[in-house]
Amino acid sequence: MSEHEISGTKPTRPDPFWEALCDPARRPFAVELDSPSAADMNAFLSGARMLCNGGADLLTVADCPFALPRLDASLAACRAKRELGMNVMPHLTCRDRNRNAIQSLLLGLGAEGVGSILIVTGDPIPAERRDETKGVYNFKNSRELIKFADSMNRETLPAPLHIFAALNVNAQSFPIQLELAKEKEENGAVGFFTQPVFTDEAFKNLELARRELRGKILGGIFPIVSHSNALRLSAKAAGIAVDKKTISLYEGADRTRGEELAVELSTATACRMAPFVDGYYLITPFFRTALIVRIMEAIRREMSL
Repeated sequence: MSEHEISGTKPTRPDPFWEALCDPARRPFAVELDSPSAADMNAFLSGARMLCNGGADLLTVADCPFALPRLDASLAACRAKRELGMNVMPHLTCRDRNRNAIQSLLLGLGAEGVGSILIVTGDPIPAERRDETKGVYNFKNSRELIKFADSMNRETLPAPLHIFAALNVNAQSFPIQLELAKEKEENGAVGFFTQPVFTDEAFKNLELARRELRGKILGGIFPIVSHSNALRLSAKAAGIAVDKKTISLYEGADRTRGEELAVELSTATACRMAPFVDGYYLITPFFRTALIVRIMEAIRREMSL
């Protein structure tokens, strides 16, 4: 997909992460790090610095996952960009802001020089909190919000944002997900971040997505660190499927062995998905940034990146 297709006739500002994605000799690393649940950003910035020094090509920050309040993802991302010089990609959901607020936020991201955003519908508010917290959903789903952001790219923002979307390769009805992804592309998405890939079925769906979609694909990798972590992911994390064989490997594993398995399995996953992805999307478990650095190093050695 060309820059002209992304932004019409507007020139884009230099975006090292996008350039790396477009380089067939590279598979850059995007690493997700949760923003703090309090106002103190020292630990977040320390973790982001470790990731940057460890070779992360992009820091991506989720927008209040599970609909639980955290420090604003865009503010956290922009501070990491200013203080650490990192390429950043805040997530943006449909859930918490009306049209005016989203337009103001996109203008602010443009002014801060942010190059990319990830647009998702957003997790629903937990049932026990719905009396005190209401979803907004001025845009009903991510496809509508992508279309709106793309219109700002063409009409308002001085340099267009690269708009990414989510792709659930674990969905039971993946052909439906694939059609939704194509609609996202038509509305302005230039790439996709997948859910974590563990099962043979998810790998098959990833291969199909590679054939059917035009945009860049970053394959999701979640380093499981313990047996309880594997069970919780499999049972409670929406859009994630963990196979029984993987879960069984962690039975009886202590913390050291759990991290060794995380490195081994994450590296194997990266190698297996390599023919179908343009980059890797690593999700940091429990703020273990040192583990993510180990995994990036292992993947680079194995893949000669």
